[in-house]
Amino acid sequence: MTQPAHEQPVRARIVVHGRVQGVGFRAFAAGVASDLRLVGGVWNHPDGRVELEVEGQKVGIEMLERQLRIGPSAAQVAKIETKWGTATGQYSVFEIWY
Repeated sequence: MTQPAHEQPVRARIVVHGRVQGVGFRAFAAGVASDLRLVGGVWNHPDGRVELEVEGQKVGIEMLERQLRIGPSAAQVAKIETKWGTATGQYSVFEIWY
């Protein structure tokens, strides 16, 4: 079964566990997300996790997830958790949030 050429955007909240702070992970994630024309943001948690809130085409978000599992060279990703939802349309770019 083929997918429609233009699907409705979706939203995902992605939490990345492992050695993902202090290794350029947010910049890496923001670059990949922007290249995939996804919107939203990425930020650090005090406990060492990195979280993304992202909206766009599901296939693009799935491609982002695959790249996040690899991460930048100094990262060591232990686990990724993704929760899917309905896009809000509130973002126009992908940013690093502090």
